[in-house]
Amino acid sequence: MLEQTALLRLMQLISPSLPVGGFTYSQGLEWAVEAGWVASGEAFADWQRHIITDTLGGLDWPVLIRLYRACEAGDSGQFARWSDFLLAGRETRELRLEEQQRGQALSRLILEWPDLPHDDAWLPALRQSQLAGMAWLGRQWAIPLEALAMGYGYSVLESGVMAGLKLVPFGQQKAQGLLRELSALLPAAFARAGLLGDDALGGSFPLQAIASSRHETQYSRLFRS
Repeated sequence: MLEQTALLRLMQLISPSLPVGGFTYSQGLEWAVEAGWVASGEAFADWQRHIITDTLGGLDWPVLIRLYRACEAGDSGQFARWSDFLLAGRETRELRLEEQQRGQALSRLILEWPDLPHDDAWLPALRQSQLAGMAWLGRQWAIPLEALAMGYGYSVLESGVMAGLKLVPFGQQKAQGLLRELSALLPAAFARAGLLGDDALGGSFPLQAIASSRHETQYSRLFRS
């Protein structure tokens, strides 16, 4: 059972108000809408299903599991290895910069909180990946791994839906329906992610990679590149 304090810390970690700048990124969606690839709520839902299956299920969650286990073992070397692996798995310059910028923002928060241990051996990995910071804080705050993974997955979906609300666009009622529909897919996708061996990691969503690379030079943009 998730204890109340751990639940509150999880809610803090996945809140859009966490100052890591997640709301400023569309992860390629802005160009996909501009190109006509995502022109309706249904097309947007299909785009998000690919992110759940290919990105969350193939890369983010399996790496989160390994980062969390490294924290449990006190193994900063393995922690750094998997943080490097995650960054290498981001397929465009834009996606890599986003991961690094979010990681740097979260690591600054960690350093400001005096009740957390500050060990220089862990800092480089924390600074280059938000996911590393979430795994490390999850362990420090006794947030169970599955709850942490579900919270992270929901935050990814929520960021995507909020970007879709501005770009596709669709209304608030549609947005809430999409969150309800898509979040129901998370538990089964996480269960599959937990079965992957190291050699099977590295999910890819080629259309997102193309859209993200094109977004880097898109003339008119709402979202950060």
